Amino acid sequence: MAGYVYMMSDKPRGVIYIGVTSDLHDRVWEHRNEAHRGFTSKYSAKNLVWFELHPNIVLAIQREKSLKRYRREWKVNLIEGLNPTWLDLYERIDEIENVYQPHPNTRMSSDYV
Repeated sequence: MAGYVYMMSDKPRGVIYIGVTSDLHDRVWEHRNEAHRGFTSKYSAKNLVWFELHPNIVLAIQREKSLKRYRREWKVNLIEGLNPTWLDLYERIDEIENVYQPHPNTRMSSDYV
């Protein structure tokens, strides 16, 4: 089962929430409709501004944990590399292919072949 790492925000360069899921459509719908109380409902982070696909949920969880340790400016650069104007990508999930590719010299690169 594939996995997604994604970022939600309230506005361009606003608050950033990082999450992981196996069903991006449903999970983002839950954030947008405040199906659960939490960070995204508290800070109105309802816009899907970035996501990437992984071959399985275990690798996606590893990537999510890694991204959460990165500095904010690095996350902003990652978002703006895919989505320079911070548009809500929810309606375009199926049109965008953003498959994560680790550096070939990393020990986990073979997991992505």
